[in-house]
Amino acid sequence: MRVVQVVRFGGPEVLVPGEAPEPVAGPGRVLVDVAVAGMTFVETQIRRGTDRWHERPRLPYVPGGLVAGRVSAVGERVDPAWLGRRVVAGTGETGGFAERAVAAVDDLFPVPDGLGLPEAVTLHGDGSTAQGLVEKAGIGPGDRVLVEAAAGGVGSLLVQLARAAGARVVGAARGSRKLAVVRELGADAVVDYSAPDWTEQVVRATGGFGPDVVFDGVGGRIGRAAFEVTARGGRFSVHGAASGEATVIDPAEARRRGVSVLGIEQLFDFGPQVARWAEGMMSLAAAGLVRPLIGQTFPLERAAEAHAAVENRTAVGKTLLLL
Repeated sequence: MRVVQVVRFGGPEVLVPGEAPEPVAGPGRVLVDVAVAGMTFVETQIRRGTDRWHERPRLPYVPGGLVAGRVSAVGERVDPAWLGRRVVAGTGETGGFAERAVAAVDDLFPVPDGLGLPEAVTLHGDGSTAQGLVEKAGIGPGDRVLVEAAAGGVGSLLVQLARAAGARVVGAARGSRKLAVVRELGADAVVDYSAPDWTEQVVRATGGFGPDVVFDGVGGRIGRAAFEVTARGGRFSVHGAASGEATVIDPAEARRRGVSVLGIEQLFDFGPQVARWAEGMMSLAAAGLVRPLIGQTFPLERAAEAHAAVENRTAVGKTLLLL
């Protein structure tokens, strides 16, 4: 079958199309005919060999931890009723960039009728993360919320969820194209964080108070600057490190500023809640309250271009591979 493999650690060019033996569904597992393969920024850093949060895969490896498609075979101890069903499937850390992928039956999520597979992948992956972040931060009516990387897969959904909760939302992104997208998503104000005075603009947009809640998906200088303008009594929630470094705040400094910090380690506890959050996001989408932003798609053999788009921040919303 067709796959894309990482043949060595490095830039996007190390993603190489190839062939692999047909996988087999073992006990407790199913085989999925992949129609959509998702990807994340973290996976680009794993490919580079620079990620510090996951064990390095053994080379060569097939990347991709989340796919959608139809179940085409089931192993022992799996209900045959799964056959033919449309599902989102977690493959673990690897295995998704392929025509067929194996997943544990416990890692299957049925896709509701009427929902496209690309939308389902986005709502299950980025959507459940966004829902979890909003729940943990306790967004409420009247909160002033700053969303970094607001035109990204998670950020675009955070903007919509915060607005639906009655918050006033400031979306931060880089460049006029992304700022236009964030406006269309319903943000009350947009700020370009390539501007030297971007944090001053955030303070003005929040009535001089600073944000009550910051969703920090960038880290580095951007994350640190956002923490500096977080309102006293606010919440600073870290979920990404697009800059290469996650924001780390000294607890003593956070106490002095009266800010509650939810560090990036919060993501490690999200696993047991993903199915509930994904189901909730799909219900919100069905009701028209949120819409997944799928900015660009690529065929499997152009996976290197897809990774490059995610890594160099030219992508808007979610990037997917379609088979």
